[in-house]
Formats: sequence, structure tokens, C-alpha cells
Amino acid sequence: MENMKFEEAMKRLGDIAESLERESVTLDESLSLFEEGVALVRFCNKSLEEAEQRVKILVEGANGIEEKDFSDNDAK
Repeated sequence: MENMKFEEAMKRLGDIAESLERESVTLDESLSLFEEGVALVRFCNKSLEEAEQRVKILVEGANGIEEKDFSDNDAK
């Protein structure tokens, strides 16, 4: 899963959800899919947290370009 991209993980989660909604999936298959889904959700959450940490808003200040964290409320 380390080489997987976020978009691939989200697509796989959708595929898992569709599989779990089908009545033809056995209990063992359902549990296996659920476990995979939980791992994918953790992967996606970690990816989003890492992306949030990297996001910076560039604003022009008195001293030229400065970086501010995305979470700064005064950034426009």
C-alpha cells in the first residue's frame, strides 16, 4: 500500500463498498474486504494529514513573498 496513490486508494474503497453491498459476498470475504477497507481509510487519512502539513499559502508581505501555514485565519 506504500506505493499506492491516494486516488487509487479511494477508488479501491469504492470498489470494496460496492462488493460489501452485494448479497453474494460470503462472511469471510466481507471480513477480509472490511479489514482492507480499514487499512485503506488509515492510509487515506495519513495521506491527507501529510498533504495538509505541506500546504502553504504564499502571500506578498512587506519583505516580499512569505509563507504562512494553511490554517492561518488571516491568509486571504
